[in-house]
Amino acid sequence: MTTVANDRVQQSRSVERIITGQAVMDGAGVKINRVLTQTLQRRLDPFLMLDNFGSDQANDYIAGFPSHPHRGFETVTYMLEGRMRHKDSAGNEGLLTNGGVQWMTAGRGVIHSEMPEQEQGVMEGFQLWLNLPAKDKMCKPWYRDFNGADVPAFSTEQGAQVKVIAGSSHGVNGAVQRPVTEPIYIDVQLPAGASFSQQLPAGHNAFIFTYRGSVDVDGKAVAAGRMAILANTEGADGVVIAATEASRFILIAGQPLNEPIAQYGPFVMNTQAEIYAAVDDFRAGTLGEEAQA
Repeated sequence: MTTVANDRVQQSRSVERIITGQAVMDGAGVKINRVLTQTLQRRLDPFLMLDNFGSDQANDYIAGFPSHPHRGFETVTYMLEGRMRHKDSAGNEGLLTNGGVQWMTAGRGVIHSEMPEQEQGVMEGFQLWLNLPAKDKMCKPWYRDFNGADVPAFSTEQGAQVKVIAGSSHGVNGAVQRPVTEPIYIDVQLPAGASFSQQLPAGHNAFIFTYRGSVDVDGKAVAAGRMAILANTEGADGVVIAATEASRFILIAGQPLNEPIAQYGPFVMNTQAEIYAAVDDFRAGTLGEEAQA
């Protein structure tokens, strides 16, 4: 693994507020901590949702996510531990395992299932919903799996171990790049007493979610299970995160679309008329098919 020096950040963003997730059930009864909810979509544009799932009790996840539709956005599933099988109406199939990433662009529509391929042990990870710009909402669906070993990674001189899922960090390009929203998605493991600096474009909305230990951002503690929305501080060129104990967190940032958001469950478009069309297409069995001239 390549070792690099920490990014130089002259002024760190501060914490605007700390968010405690909501305990929800989704799919066929999977227990989830929904961290980024619909009420935060405008503030954290272009991100629509972040779910954190994690349990060593099979009854919490075994029912999985049977076939369901999506249109108008991208899903990014990051599996920390466990085995999940993906199948979709575009003919894609893949097995998501420890450290792996599944990136799916629903575009004009896809019906997929995500089902556990384990009956015991821990299943833990994240699913992020990333909005698509209006011009791309009806694009052809796209899908790709990345094994854990295929996700670019590096370490810093302070001992941080970093996986780069999207965008770039410290000159290391991630597994996926996206124009328009320009997402940055990294997973950082920090030893106690170490710090990590990440440069961030001024226009990006950004947040971190701590899932092991506790970290400090500009004097504000962010404990495990909490999300910190990072302020769009004028003059800030990034963020500095210090570990008060051995910790692990994800940092996510993106360029806001500043477009209307119309959502009905698994459909995210720009207008209610487009939502009605998505529902009609799903009911007619034509979701995902290319429009006829």
